[in-house]
Amino acid sequence: MTEIQTVEMHTGGEPLRIVVAGYPDIKGDTLLEKRRYAKKHLDVWRKRIILEPRGHSDMYGALIVEPDHPEADLAVLFVHNEGYSTMCGHGVIALGRYIVDNNLNKGKPIPVSDTVSHVPVVIQCPCGLVRAMVAVDSGRSQRVSFTSVPSFTVSCDFALSTPSFGEITVDVAYGGAFYALVNINQLQGLCFDSTPVAELAAAADEISKAVRSSGLEIVHPDDDDNKDLSFLYGTIFIDDQMQPFSRNLCIFADKEIDRSPCGSGVTAQVVVQYAKGFIKEGQVNEFQNAKTKSVFKGQVAKVAPDGKQGMLRVQVSGQAHYTGTSTFTFEDDDPLVDGFRLM
Repeated sequence: MTEIQTVEMHTGGEPLRIVVAGYPDIKGDTLLEKRRYAKKHLDVWRKRIILEPRGHSDMYGALIVEPDHPEADLAVLFVHNEGYSTMCGHGVIALGRYIVDNNLNKGKPIPVSDTVSHVPVVIQCPCGLVRAMVAVDSGRSQRVSFTSVPSFTVSCDFALSTPSFGEITVDVAYGGAFYALVNINQLQGLCFDSTPVAELAAAADEISKAVRSSGLEIVHPDDDDNKDLSFLYGTIFIDDQMQPFSRNLCIFADKEIDRSPCGSGVTAQVVVQYAKGFIKEGQVNEFQNAKTKSVFKGQVAKVAPDGKQGMLRVQVSGQAHYTGTSTFTFEDDDPLVDGFRLM
C-alpha cells in the first residue's frame, strides 16, 4: 500500500493539489527532461492523483521537483486531466503563498510598512523562470503577483473555419502556453450567462481542434525537436478586448474548465490587447472568470524584454487560499486504483 500527501489550495476557485510527499522519483537533469520522464514512465501516478476517485476531470496538480536553475526556490511540473502543461498562472499564485509559508524562499522580505512586506519568490516552470512577489501582512501571506516569461502574439484576427459556427476570427498568443482567444459574441447560440458549461467546453474543444488543423504555425522560438512548448493548450472565450474590464472562460487540455481567470491566459490576453492598441504599458486591466466571478489583474510589465522585439513580460496578480491537506491511499487490490474518467 502506498500513500501520497498533498496540500490543497485554490486560486479564484481553480484547485491546486500540491504533492508534498510519496510521489515516485522523477528523473532527469533538467526540468524538461523530468517532464518527459514523468510523461513516459509515471503517467499512471498523474491519473491516480488527478482523476476519480481521488480527483475529478477538472482537478489540477503541482509536482514539486528539484530545480536546475540556480536562482529558483523550487521547480514544478503542472498536471491536469490530459497530461502536463508548460505554465500555470493560478498555480504560481498558490505556490507563491506555499513557498513563503514553508520558508522555502531564498529572497529576503522587502518592507513596505510596519506590518506589510513583499517577499520575492522564484519558480522554475517548464516554460522558464517565473518571478513572483508575495504580499505578507502581519505575518500572513496574501495576494501574489507574478511576471510572465517573454510572451507574444502568433496571429491577430486569424480567419478560422469551424463546423458549428462557420467562419470566425481568433487571436492566437503565447503567455507561457499557447491559447486561441475567441470573442463569444461571434458564436451564435452561446453566451456566458445561460449556456451550460459543458456546451461551452464542447464549443471550445471544437475551436481548438480547428486551430490545430488550420495550418497556422504555432512554434516557440526556444523550442527544440521535442516540441515541449509548441502546441495549442486551449481556447479562451472572451467578451470585450477593448475595455479595462472583461469576462472570460478558459477551456484547456481535454475540455477542462478553468474556474479562475487563468493566469497564463490573462497573459495571452494582455499581449493581444497590447498588439491591438487596447492597453498601454503600466495600465492595469481586470479579467473576470465568467462563471465564478473571480478576478485577476493584468498589465504590461516590460516591452521587448532582454531585447526580444515583439515580446512582452506581463504582470498578473490574484489571491489563493488553502482548503486543506490530504493523505491518499493506494491499495494493491483496488480495481480502480489507477483512476478513471466518466466521459
